[in-house]
Amino acid sequence: MRILLTSDLHYRLRQFDWVIGAAASFDTVVIAGDHIDATSAVPSIVQITALSASFAAVAEKCRLLVCSGNHDLNARNRHGEKTASWLDPVRSPALAVDGDTVHVGDTLFTVCPWWDGKHALGAIEEMLESASERRRGRWIWVYHAPPQGPLSWTGKRHYADAALPELIKRYSPTAVLCGHIHEAPFKKDGSWIDRIGDTWLFNAGHQPGEVPARIEIDFTAQVARWISVAGTYERALQ
Repeated sequence: MRILLTSDLHYRLRQFDWVIGAAASFDTVVIAGDHIDATSAVPSIVQITALSASFAAVAEKCRLLVCSGNHDLNARNRHGEKTASWLDPVRSPALAVDGDTVHVGDTLFTVCPWWDGKHALGAIEEMLESASERRRGRWIWVYHAPPQGPLSWTGKRHYADAALPELIKRYSPTAVLCGHIHEAPFKKDGSWIDRIGDTWLFNAGHQPGEVPARIEIDFTAQVARWISVAGTYERALQ
């Protein structure tokens, strides 16, 4: 199982184009949230149209999993909490989005939405409980914000998901593929990889330019590799 992880592309279409070109070399591509650029002069509805086309192009090459991040929220649920409803129409047999649990080969993936309140968090907890009953081996979560630790460190403070540590303790997934904190892998005391118990945690970070920062994870060879403008770093998953 070879996975390409990136995140926080923020409507940088050249970086999406790079992902489209690289996708065929992997079993699964994961884009872990913050697809929209909330600061752009391009209206979000226009961004969504272009992003949906980019997702479809990746999904033609290999299986794609996409979760929402805090920049992707365009609607509200019945409790008034923000959601990324625009992801629902892009779902396909080759493209999993918020709320989906799917098998890719021998690996079970669960795609978690950004939660904006207790009702959305409760739905995530129910989703993970249901998915846990389908687990037979490797189980990977796609979850935009990392737990507190080196993956949540900006160089000045932590921006961590408050619920994730308890969920990891409860279910012990094989790995959680995150994003959200652009600076973490590039800062002293930050990192692109961490571990809680038996669960591996990954965050590729964000970089400008035409090529995204990314992590290549090979669970067959038991190795992960972070590739960015800072260089290439490798870690054994043993």
